[in-house]
Amino acid sequence: RAMAAGGRGWFRALALGVSFLKCLLIPAYYSTDFEVHRNWLAITHNLPLSLWYYEATSEWTLDYPPFFAWFEYALSHVAKYFDPQMLVIENLNYTSHATVFFQRLSVIFTDILFIYAVHECCRCVNGKRAAKDILEKPTFILAVLLLWNFGLLIVDHIHFQYNGFLFGLMLLSVARLCQKRYLEGALLFAVLLHFKHIYLYVAPAYGIYLLRSYCFTANNADGSLKWRSFSFLHVTLLGLIVCLVSALSLGPFLVLGQLPQVISRLFPFKRGLCHAYWAPNFWALYNAMDKALTILGLKCNFLDHTKIPKASMTGGLVQEFQHTVLPSVTPMATLICTFIAILPSVFCLWFKPQGPRGFLQCLVLCALSSFMFGWHVHEKAILLAILPLSLLSIQRAKDAGIYLILTTTGHFSLFPLLFTPPELPIKILLMLLFTVYSFSSLKSLFRREKPLLNWLETIYLIQLVPLEIFCEIIFPLTPWKWHFPFVPLLLTSVYCALGVTYTWLKLYISVLTERIPVRQKAE
Repeated sequence: RAMAAGGRGWFRALALGVSFLKCLLIPAYYSTDFEVHRNWLAITHNLPLSLWYYEATSEWTLDYPPFFAWFEYALSHVAKYFDPQMLVIENLNYTSHATVFFQRLSVIFTDILFIYAVHECCRCVNGKRAAKDILEKPTFILAVLLLWNFGLLIVDHIHFQYNGFLFGLMLLSVARLCQKRYLEGALLFAVLLHFKHIYLYVAPAYGIYLLRSYCFTANNADGSLKWRSFSFLHVTLLGLIVCLVSALSLGPFLVLGQLPQVISRLFPFKRGLCHAYWAPNFWALYNAMDKALTILGLKCNFLDHTKIPKASMTGGLVQEFQHTVLPSVTPMATLICTFIAILPSVFCLWFKPQGPRGFLQCLVLCALSSFMFGWHVHEKAILLAILPLSLLSIQRAKDAGIYLILTTTGHFSLFPLLFTPPELPIKILLMLLFTVYSFSSLKSLFRREKPLLNWLETIYLIQLVPLEIFCEIIFPLTPWKWHFPFVPLLLTSVYCALGVTYTWLKLYISVLTERIPVRQKAE
């Protein structure tokens, strides 16, 4: 195996190095998510199970699935040895040094699962592109792209969240499916869904792949499905896994008659179409178009300014709002758009099977489609597409080019999460280091093939530099800062939305037009 061939010393060095960097970031800025998780520690530690999803002393109520609540419960029994005051529900915004140290350390410690998952993914890489220099080995490049991922570093270890071990569960399930350990992969993903329900976005990829590759055990010579190979036993085993995990997670609340309350917390549709900072997706472009048409309509006297809502969509509001010119979007409309956007990728996975590679393509497209058209999407959800796309980027030059555009654009769109001056040089330096490495390593890996990016794509990415200079340096010095404070966020979101939309379309075109050899279909 490629992993064993190069030894394991370099992987340990990468893992220890990034862990040391995470420790250095402990004193950095943290967002309101820090208080969110402190409050969840207090809720699960002090209250009986029956009150977990009813407690509302803080505005940051428990809105993750039960497995994550139990995870917070387990952490709380360690937290009491650091500072018992952090476990008092009424201690809102409590941030003692011991509390900060414990919560930061808990994220670093749980990242062990992510490190292990990356190791398993590297073992799945074939050795066709063998290189004498360890720095040019696909396994080494993949390990760096995952372990040192810029977005995951700043979201978890500065902004503050627990995405690392959750992505660890996802990547480990991917690795198990690649190793044809289907039941383990299904179990891991089922558990993951009950830790954080955002992973429902990629559930269609898992469902179709397991049905096509595990429940049907053989193909015809031309690659078409051999219907007689259907295994009722395999379907039963998968069903048992899903049912048992769901019963373990939701069963207690079903017995208490609280399942509707849990569901209402998990899917709060009253929060509005977009987050306070628009995620760079289709709705960001839609909102920007509505604002532009509103301004144009007012100037041309097509609209009555007295009938325009005073609350601006660019004011950082997260509640429901109405568009002025374009039709307002409902949760059902986003669900339909997401379903339609995902459908072609699922059809490709069924009718153009490519094994693990086809599964990864479908997974990335499901994640991107949900990011593009989902309801109240957070900008951090772009990582759900970036991380699995890393596995594809080391296999083909075409995928490497798509990865570079999506990663650079997606990571840049996370910059507004860190808005404090001390973090400005940190995020710029880390972004530069990761981006330069991504470009140089993938360019070296595919140096015998055509350039990874064309001239238009290169120009688009270069324009991110003047955009950042304007948003961080020039705009704060202008009077516009007081009258139009949301302009930097608007520009960042809309410009990055163009790049994300482009990569989504480019990846879709690549998947839909790709020809699969008959022999590969049969396999």
